[in-house]
Amino acid sequence: MALDRRAELGEFLRSRRARLRPEEVGLPDYGGRRRVPGLRREELARLAGVSVDHYVRLEQGRTLHFSEAVLDAVARALRLDPVEREHLFRLARPWNGGETPGPQRVRPGLRRLLDSAADVPAYIVGRNTDVLAWNPLAAALITDFGALPPRQRNLARLVCLDEGVRHLYADWPGKVEDVAAYLRLDAGRHPGDPATAALLAELEAASPEFRAAWARHRIRDKTHGRYVYRHPAVGELDLGFETLRLPDDPDQALVAHTVEEDSPSQTALRLLAAWARDGKAATRSS
Repeated sequence: MALDRRAELGEFLRSRRARLRPEEVGLPDYGGRRRVPGLRREELARLAGVSVDHYVRLEQGRTLHFSEAVLDAVARALRLDPVEREHLFRLARPWNGGETPGPQRVRPGLRRLLDSAADVPAYIVGRNTDVLAWNPLAAALITDFGALPPRQRNLARLVCLDEGVRHLYADWPGKVEDVAAYLRLDAGRHPGDPATAALLAELEAASPEFRAAWARHRIRDKTHGRYVYRHPAVGELDLGFETLRLPDDPDQALVAHTVEEDSPSQTALRLLAAWARDGKAATRSS
């Protein structure tokens, strides 16, 4: 299931056309039955100010040599957000194949930073949502990463295939959507990575929910937000999170949770920290 960039480009553009309606973008709707939802190719081409043939060649992936002006016009017409626009440019430009990414390592300074963040769950995620390092509170919250074989220390695999982690998220379908959207973005960055292909094939075969989410073709980089956890030991925790991507290695990101002061979730988090200090979760990293 290695990423076919031409097919990916076409599916991405069709999915973005499908979410727009003529009346939403100022085009007349002459009625009649539409074979597909959303804008027709001719309507999108008119909106972008390019010829229909030019847009069709882009959507069909017949060539990957489109100018920045054309891609900008299509991105504006489709109302792409910055992450989606970057994804379009990445797919629609020639790719030299590159080298297969090597193993990722976490700098000692980052490990020390995790150790110092004793009051909040924090971990470092790498390519394909591999969990590269974590602090005891993250292990207490999500799972004992250190007890897992290295291959299983993967958030997408845990979310989609681990029954315990599945019940941890109050909105588990939403978490699966986030995982699929993030992996779609990651696959665009490294289309030739065999580890990405293997992970996607495994998740598509084993998880109908992931398969459906992947087919929706969403793209998302989770920079911040919140999740509600239902922890078996301390109950419900409503936690925010911030994702800090490393400037010198954008394939690694530090994810740290936050909690509102004097909230029930803060009390639950303190109980979780005490549980972790009692030796229920240990600091480990790959």
